[in-house]
Amino acid sequence: MNNKYESPLSQRYASEYMLKLFSADTRTLTWRKLWIALAEAEHKLGLPITEEQVEDLKDHINEIDYDVVRAREKEVRHDVMAHVYAYGKVAPKAAGIIHLGATSCYVTDNADLIIYRDALLHIRRQLINVMASLAKFADKYKALPTLGYTHYQPAQLVTVGKRASLWLQDFASDLEELDYVIGTMKLLGCRGTTGTEASFMDLFEGDEAKIDEMNRMICETFGFDRIFDVSGQTYPRKQDSRILNVLSSIAQSCYRMANDIRLLQHDRQIDEPFEEHQIGSSAIPYKRNPMRCERICSLARFLMADAMNAPMTASVQWLERTLDDSANRRISLPEGFLCADAILIIAANVAGGMRVNEKVIESAVMEYLPFIATENIMMEAVKRGGNRQELHEIIRGCTMKATQRMKDGEKGGLLELLAAEPKLGLKDGEINDILEPSRYIGRCPQQVERFLAKLAPVIAEATGDKVEITI
Repeated sequence: MNNKYESPLSQRYASEYMLKLFSADTRTLTWRKLWIALAEAEHKLGLPITEEQVEDLKDHINEIDYDVVRAREKEVRHDVMAHVYAYGKVAPKAAGIIHLGATSCYVTDNADLIIYRDALLHIRRQLINVMASLAKFADKYKALPTLGYTHYQPAQLVTVGKRASLWLQDFASDLEELDYVIGTMKLLGCRGTTGTEASFMDLFEGDEAKIDEMNRMICETFGFDRIFDVSGQTYPRKQDSRILNVLSSIAQSCYRMANDIRLLQHDRQIDEPFEEHQIGSSAIPYKRNPMRCERICSLARFLMADAMNAPMTASVQWLERTLDDSANRRISLPEGFLCADAILIIAANVAGGMRVNEKVIESAVMEYLPFIATENIMMEAVKRGGNRQELHEIIRGCTMKATQRMKDGEKGGLLELLAAEPKLGLKDGEINDILEPSRYIGRCPQQVERFLAKLAPVIAEATGDKVEITI
C-alpha cells in the first residue's frame, strides 16, 4: 500500500542517476566528505586535530542513522547540528572537532554546488546525445524537400533535414550556455558566519596564507579550482538563477522541437516513435497520439515556470543572509534538475526514433508546388514571347480557381488549369520540368552540411546510447 504522495518526477520520469544524485544519502555523504576535507586541511595546517580523528571520520562516513538525525533535529530544530550530532555518535573520537570553525552553509551550500555541478555534467551528456541523434537525422534528410510554413501557412519549400537543423541550432546554443555555467562554477569555501573568515583568523592566529591554503585544499578535493571572491554567509544566489536559466533554455528548445513534431504528426508527415503494443486512446482504437512530445511540452512548461523561483530568491537576499531561500531551494533546484533530466530522456528517445513519411511529404509538396512555382512558370512563358502583365493575370486567375476548389474539399488541379492556358505556351511535360522540387530548396543541403561540420567535435562526444522510456 502506498499512502504517501510521491513526486511524479521521481515516480515516473527522472533517471536513476539523477534520483540518486539528489537523494538524502548523497546529500548526507557529501556533507560528511566536506567535514572530512575541512578536518584534514585543518590537521595539515597545524590546528589541534589529530590524524586519528580524521581517520575516525573516514572510517564511519557511511554509517548514517536517520532516526537519530530526525530525533535530534526535532529537539534542536537545526538540521546541520542534528547531522553533526549523529556523525559524532558513530565517530566518537572526532565528535569534538567536526565542523570546527565552520557555519552551516559550509556543508549545505558547498554540497549543493557539488551536486549541481555533477547534475549539470549529466545534463550535458544527455543534451549531446539528443544533438547527435538530431544531427544524424538532419544529415539523412538534408535534401528531402518538404513544405515550409510561416504562420503555419504553406510557404516556400525547405527540407526535412534543414528543419531539424533549426532544432539542433537551438540545442547548440543551449550547450554553449551550459558550458559557460559549468566552466564558471565556484565553491563557497569555508568563510564563516558572515563570509569574513573571522573564525579562521582566530584559529590560525592571523595567518591568512593558511586560510587561503585551507580553501584551496577543500576545492581540490571536490574538483573545483576556485571559490567566490567574496560572500556573505551563503554563496551568491545569482548562481542558482544561472543554473535554472540554462535548464529553462533547454526546456524551451525541447518544447519547440516537440511542438513542431506534434504539428507534423497531425499532418502525418512525421511520427514520433510508436511501439507495437502501444495504445493511443482508451476509447478510439486507431489513435496514435504524440504522447512523448506532449509529455515533453508538459514538463517543459513546468521547468520554465520553475526557473522563476531563482531570480525571485536572488533578489530578496537580505544583507549577509536570510533563511527564506532554504525551503524554496530544497524544492525548486532538485525538481528543476529532475524535470530537465526527464525532458531530455524523452527528447533523446524521440530524436532517435522519428519516422519520416516520405510519400505524405511528397504529396503535400506536389499539392502546393504549382503555387510556389507560378513565378518561375510566368518567367518561362515570358521568355517564349508572352506579355508579363497578361500572363500574371492568367496565372492569378488559375490560382484563385484552384484555391477555391481546395476550400471546397476538391483537388486544386492548378497544373491542369495552367496547361490548358494556350497563352502560357507550356506543355504538361515542360511544366513538370519546372516543378522539380529540388529546384526550390535553395541551399538547404549545403547549409545542413556546413552546420553539421561545425558541430562535429561536439557530436563526437556522444555516447550513442539508445534511450527507452519506461512509462
